[in-house]
Amino acid sequence: AVLYRPDTQNDAQTMNNSLISYTEAAEGDHEAWLALASKLWPDTTPPELQEEFMHLLLSSDEHAFFAKCPEQGTIGFVAVAIRHDYVEGATTSPAGYLEGIYVEEAFRRAGVGRQLLALGEKWLFDKGCRQIGSDTWLDNQQSQAFHKRSGFREEAVLVHYLKEIIRD
Repeated sequence: AVLYRPDTQNDAQTMNNSLISYTEAAEGDHEAWLALASKLWPDTTPPELQEEFMHLLLSSDEHAFFAKCPEQGTIGFVAVAIRHDYVEGATTSPAGYLEGIYVEEAFRRAGVGRQLLALGEKWLFDKGCRQIGSDTWLDNQQSQAFHKRSGFREEAVLVHYLKEIIRD
């Protein structure tokens, strides 16, 4: 486990002077994954999230880390993947991808997300990736701000369309 000690007054207040440990995903994290991932992806069903977690554990191209606090339990996670297909703006392949990152509200802006992302980036780098892509919804200003603070640059804005095909 990687330990994080708050190094600023604000961090110490936010985390109540506790230590946060960072661990790689393991089978025992199943319930924590379901609880946190359902907050990040509320339209995804619990069985779908369960299937995704099992895939994360078994895949050599996907990985996750959790942030845990002694008093509050699991407070965040990051999920990253190696993509061999196209990643918007990437000039190398394979490229890493930030599939998801979530930190409980009380622990945001305290370095937890930054540490989780750093662990994901290290894992990707060790696997040969030299770039990492990500996406977020256009109306998710909080996520966009996190990406910019974390060094991501905007590559493109995309609008998806769908049309029903009606047979005469």
